[in-house]
Amino acid sequence: MEKITFTLADNQMVEFYVLEQTVLGGISYILVTDSEDDEAEALILKDLSKPGEDEALYEIVDDDDELEAVSKIFQEMLDDIEFE
Repeated sequence: MEKITFTLADNQMVEFYVLEQTVLGGISYILVTDSEDDEAEALILKDLSKPGEDEALYEIVDDDDELEAVSKIFQEMLDDIEFE
């Protein structure tokens, strides 16, 4: 499982494991978790960076409709993942 480091707005560094990635409507999404444990909490992040930028800019998906659509895709991709 790939591990990536994010820099938050306050310059704090946070590491996440990338479980899967997908593209929906031309937007890239990644499913990440902060632990490799079976009961770990996961987040869906949306890539907001523009083409050609050196670094990606991600934000947590919090729109209910968008979250539902993307989570369904990730559930199909990873049949051992359950979203609550």
